[in-house]
Amino acid sequence: MKVNIHEAKIRLSELLVRFEGGGEVTIARAGKPIARLIPLHKHQEKRIPGLAKGKITIRDVFDAPLPKATLSEFGP
Repeated sequence: MKVNIHEAKIRLSELLVRFEGGGEVTIARAGKPIARLIPLHKHQEKRIPGLAKGKITIRDVFDAPLPKATLSEFGP
């Protein structure tokens, strides 16, 4: 759906209802698109813990201090 700024101001409540259903709106100035409004939270699939079990390994030295040569590249 594409609306001009003035129309978006007037119909804001209606546009928000559209967002709740998962729609999106393009806002235009003089017919030229300048912004797109999309819902903040889309329905996501439920996460299942443990799907990556056995696929990732973390070495014992993961949190060991970095070598001095590497640290010097970050500056003083």
